[in-house]
Amino acid sequence: MTIFLEVVLPVLLVFFIGFLVQKWRKIKIPAVSEVAIYIMTPCLVFRTFYTAHLDMQYFYMVIFSVLLLFALILINKVYSFFMKYPQSTEGGLILSTAFMNSGNYGAPIILFAYGEVGFDYSVTFLVLQAIVMNFFGVYYAARGNEGIKIAMKAVFLMPATYAVIIALLAKTLDVSVPNNLMATVHIIAEATVPTVMIILGMQLALIELGNFEWGKIAYGTIVRLIMSPLIAYAITLVLPIDPLLTKVLIVSAAMPSAATIVMYAVQFDSEPKLVSSITLVTTLVSILTITLLLGLLQ
Repeated sequence: MTIFLEVVLPVLLVFFIGFLVQKWRKIKIPAVSEVAIYIMTPCLVFRTFYTAHLDMQYFYMVIFSVLLLFALILINKVYSFFMKYPQSTEGGLILSTAFMNSGNYGAPIILFAYGEVGFDYSVTFLVLQAIVMNFFGVYYAARGNEGIKIAMKAVFLMPATYAVIIALLAKTLDVSVPNNLMATVHIIAEATVPTVMIILGMQLALIELGNFEWGKIAYGTIVRLIMSPLIAYAITLVLPIDPLLTKVLIVSAAMPSAATIVMYAVQFDSEPKLVSSITLVTTLVSILTITLLLGLLQ
């Protein structure tokens, strides 16, 4: 109960504020999201990579991300094959189970649970997931050769990609960023997490209820909230990852479906109602599962 009150509840309350504001004021979410995507997140990402001591743990994080992604895609492909689901349904299940909400939800949870060091790991994982989501998420939503082209374009249109490159170049070339400029970056970076949390609450307010396909939703919820962290745990047993990063990665892998992926499902008509339903249900159920997981990892 202490974990819920001290770690999970503060995060949920911020989501709830975003949810209530959206129901009340009907704010245009794309405008708010663009501020977070094009200004706030790049500042947070730049600060994290510029100030972090990059070592082999970050390399293991990349390996972890790739292994987890392909394991989840394989599970969905095998399940869809035996259930004889069409390609659109397979794509919808992959979208809603292979991509987790490591940004709006995962980063603040990890900040409350594991402090600034854990949060720095979380932001790095957030960037990796954003790149993976922008490529593979778009691909599985669009499919075909055109899907690959759109996916590649999506990655290079993502400002966080360039923030990482600039930060790594600055570290490699030993370029010192002036204190007044870093102060500006720091101020904006500090506003990023609460802003994206509010945006998630606003996005959840737009998901419509009704006509749920409960069999598929149950499957998606089990894969996203239970199988994903179990696979993550198995991967961490193989890789020489330090204890704190192990916890960060397992908790990140246990996050609900990424709200951003709903936009891809809608844009490319890849089972948007199913993806929205699984996103909503996993977000609600995760209140319990994340609380239990944090308790187990203590």
